[in-house]
Amino acid sequence: MKLIKLIITNTLILASVLILQPGIADTNNVDNPNGTIRLATTTSTDNSGLLSYLLPAFENKTGYRVHVIAVGTGKALRMGRDGDADVLLVHAPEAEIEFVESGYGEKRHFVMYNDFVLVGPSSNTDNVQIDSDIDKALQQIAQRKSTFISRGDNSGTHKKELGLWKAAGISPKGEWYLEVGQGMGKVLQMAAELDAYTLTDRGTWLAYMHKSPLKIHNQGDPKLYNPYHIIAVNPERFPGNNHQGANALISWITSATGQSLIGKFSISDTLLFKPSANAQKIARQQTSQ
Repeated sequence: MKLIKLIITNTLILASVLILQPGIADTNNVDNPNGTIRLATTTSTDNSGLLSYLLPAFENKTGYRVHVIAVGTGKALRMGRDGDADVLLVHAPEAEIEFVESGYGEKRHFVMYNDFVLVGPSSNTDNVQIDSDIDKALQQIAQRKSTFISRGDNSGTHKKELGLWKAAGISPKGEWYLEVGQGMGKVLQMAAELDAYTLTDRGTWLAYMHKSPLKIHNQGDPKLYNPYHIIAVNPERFPGNNHQGANALISWITSATGQSLIGKFSISDTLLFKPSANAQKIARQQTSQ
């Protein structure tokens, strides 16, 4: 009996040592004792399927594990301010700049871009063609009081939508304008049920379009440009964060390997995002428009 107790005691001690020693219990993280990276991101990168396609390659190469928190850009930035994320992948340039200049984030890195599209009912009961100019298109919707579904959640798409209304000289309000506080997938579903218009990023639209009765009414306007950046949360504010992991993800996603994978991601033979790690080139293109 004493021998059995001794064996059990020694076994428990050995198991405790193995658990407590970094890298022994999880050989994938030998060099990464802080092996989980908290990525707060916009819902479009999740809804489109991009992250589930992209991140396994990074995880297999580095041994890190990425915990994705898809909450919309506004909430992602707030998580960064609270130290509840290590790195952000977002698409609201003005809010990102403020985040970095306030000392919460490090450098913004271009990752990719696509565009927004205005979608709405497939049948036009008013028999009015939506204009190809986004300003005029929104003016038409407001003048006709056609139902418009706004995300109303402070996301990157919501911020873009509000900026477009402002540029069109319109302050949207009334029964026709519905702010619902939901993610992009739910908003597309509601717009379909109500025969309404809404603004969506092209990536999410391509992922949902085959099961939606909606159609694109406006696209291609330079004002609908939609850039995505990745930002490490400032380790000086939150020294306990996984800054090493954040930089590893940034380096990989902006590398030739990461950019090549982004450039190959497609749905129904349509590419969803265009890689843009070469920030200066993209900036020059937008300035010349």
